[in-house]
Amino acid sequence: MPEPTLLADQLDWHWQNQLRPRLDGLTDDEYLWEPVAGCWSVRRDGVDFVFPSPEPAPFTTIAWRMAHVTVGVFAIRNFHHFGEPPADYGSWPYALDAATALRQLDDAYAGWIAGVRALDETALTRPIGPAEGPWAERTMTELILHINREAIHHGAEIGCIRDLYAHQAEREV
Repeated sequence: MPEPTLLADQLDWHWQNQLRPRLDGLTDDEYLWEPVAGCWSVRRDGVDFVFPSPEPAPFTTIAWRMAHVTVGVFAIRNFHHFGEPPADYGSWPYALDAATALRQLDDAYAGWIAGVRALDETALTRPIGPAEGPWAERTMTELILHINREAIHHGAEIGCIRDLYAHQAEREV
């Protein structure tokens, strides 16, 4: 069983060296840019979402993806497992600007990584419980590995959308 340091270091290295630096300089225009018609995004009245998701699922903006990582990947888990404030998709104060979204993401990430680093081997091997729905019988180690994959995956998507935005802007000049 990996120790908490190894599990945290996997994500933290990616966060410090790849994902978070990729978000530096994010503008409001990029954050809310809808590269195709029918994008899901963050809106004044919340975030676009239906369950079950339509097939195919709509393309999502950087704002939507950052909200998903902030709320669904980190903040809800911080609440359930590390005693952080309550968080859920229905009541989250979704950011309509990049600076606020980055602060929310940074805060949620900080809570998650600190919580993971504070775990001991007993906590890593225990079932995570009903707050995680179908994951209830899985161990905290399995959840951490899943969260690492989610953050890395969605971070790469956000980076790709930033690249598309930059190249779109070059064509328009």
